[in-house]
Amino acid sequence: MGGRCATRAGRPFFSVLRAFDAATRYQLHVPGDAEALRVLAAAGVVDRRHAPLERPPRRVVARSCCRAAYLRGAFLGAGSLSLARSPHLELRTASPESAALLSRLAGAEGVELAVAERATHALAYAKSWESIESLLALMGATETVLALEERSVVAETRSRANRLANADHANLVRTSRSAQRQLEAIELLRDADALGALPDALQEAAELRLRHPTASLSELAARSDPPASKAALHRRLRSLEELARG
Repeated sequence: MGGRCATRAGRPFFSVLRAFDAATRYQLHVPGDAEALRVLAAAGVVDRRHAPLERPPRRVVARSCCRAAYLRGAFLGAGSLSLARSPHLELRTASPESAALLSRLAGAEGVELAVAERATHALAYAKSWESIESLLALMGATETVLALEERSVVAETRSRANRLANADHANLVRTSRSAQRQLEAIELLRDADALGALPDALQEAAELRLRHPTASLSELAARSDPPASKAALHRRLRSLEELARG
């Protein structure tokens, strides 16, 4: 998958030709003995004649644990995970065929990876939290999955707290403005000596608002005698505003 196997000074080595957009090269040097070549062949890196393989033999990825190990190796060799506003995990390869292979291996384990081709490489990628966490768990990165879940919970808790704080602030602003309008209306009625001619319920509402200018409707309703509902007190105060407007 984007590499080559050769022999240098009697010692086989494996090199990755390109890592992401930089021309970084990696070389894995192994002893040039029969056992090392046997291991490379068993791992599906080279065939029996020691030539590089484009894709692993079926026996290498036949079982679930083997597919997980293969995907883990692909991620460690050319994978990335971004946790910006939009999460993004990708496995880069040298060809679309290799990316499609990774997608099929992940799909066999119930993880959906999309495939895309760029000018210099191809990639298998996931953008949903569910797919990313499932792939990480499949590859054995359980601690990372727990950390991501914790991060998600903290972010959601913070977001909810901000929404509640904003809602509380908006309610306070509305309550303050309403109380100010009510006080202005009551002052106009008092200056016009009109309060004494109002029904007892409206007079009580006016007196409560004057005595408790910053109280909420619920608090004023509870102070009424007898206690009134929030809706009833709201209607009384609104009536006072309408009377003040004439």
